[in-house]
Amino acid sequence: MAPTSLRDTVLAAAVDYIADNGPDGLSFRQVAIAAGVSHQAPYHHFSDRRGIFQAIATEGYELFTTAMLESLAAEPDDPTTALLEAYVNFALDHRGHFRVMFRPDLCAIADSPELQRMADGSFDVLVDHVRDLLGPKAPLKDIRARAAAMWSMAHGLSTLLIDGPLEAKIGPVSSRRALIRAVAEQSGLASPKKRR
Repeated sequence: MAPTSLRDTVLAAAVDYIADNGPDGLSFRQVAIAAGVSHQAPYHHFSDRRGIFQAIATEGYELFTTAMLESLAAEPDDPTTALLEAYVNFALDHRGHFRVMFRPDLCAIADSPELQRMADGSFDVLVDHVRDLLGPKAPLKDIRARAAAMWSMAHGLSTLLIDGPLEAKIGPVSSRRALIRAVAEQSGLASPKKRR
């Protein structure tokens, strides 16, 4: 979808810059040049770097939640693997967002109620899935442990694929989907039968 406003144009330029270069070197001057706007234009919508990082993270969590919910609807027979796949695919397809979303030094979630709500909504998709998977009598500690295992596996695999060391060790990944599914199976996270 094409940007429809100056704010969207600036935000898209920042996301593209971060996808290619990481967030640490981002400057409003670079964003303005990439967006083709005046050097002062980003300041009309974002007071500082933290403001633009919060906007990127908020947009990212919205896209992330949608991707996870769509994956659950698309693959009801293996929802756990579908969720893991959605996570990794989101990270690789939205690197600019992903590189910011989990960095509290860039965007303190506690400083933005909207961002907090969006981040909680994403995590709730995972927890609700695990609760449904394990059944209504599952102890909270088991739900949290499985959610943490899924999150850790997907986030770790995403980071290794984005930063490159995984392929340097195991060789080129010809099928992202096959890799995700194999890792899910090897780690014992592939969907078990529901217990009701």
